[in-house]
Amino acid sequence: MATMSTPEVSPPKVSPSGFSLSPPDAEERKHLEADLTRAEAEVLLHHGTEAAFCGGLLDQKDTGVYCCRLCALPLFQHRTKFESGTGWPSFWAPIDEAHVRAVKDVSYGMVRIETRCARCDSHQGHVFPDGPPPTRLRYCINSVSLEFVADGAPLRDPLARGDNRAMAPLGSG
Repeated sequence: MATMSTPEVSPPKVSPSGFSLSPPDAEERKHLEADLTRAEAEVLLHHGTEAAFCGGLLDQKDTGVYCCRLCALPLFQHRTKFESGTGWPSFWAPIDEAHVRAVKDVSYGMVRIETRCARCDSHQGHVFPDGPPPTRLRYCINSVSLEFVADGAPLRDPLARGDNRAMAPLGSG
């Protein structure tokens, strides 16, 4: 007599800070991508780079959190942002290391480490080993890959993953 087994369902991936890292399904992704400008799509979906010193978040100094423009996962806090002189927003650490994925990039005859959102896999920028203490890392991120959420404002939660509940214990600072 044959026995039926129930398929194992893996629990959703959750970061140490409590955010869902489960990727959007095909329908959710289609909805997220439909909301992008041409410049955002070029960078986030096609691994482009915005021109140096042109990004809207380069001079952002307010307290808050920088989230993935595509899926709204919080990636960086304002307190880790620094002036690198490179022309792109730079951070010395992500809000949670599990939120930023590192991928070897050998394009343009160079070997670099590309950074991608761990939830939706969108291109954010690159990380270099020339940042300030304490990490000595420089996450060089395209402004169009990010959206800034001011301290006290609710996060955009387009996937209804409970991001505001997860963010509450972290604050933005």
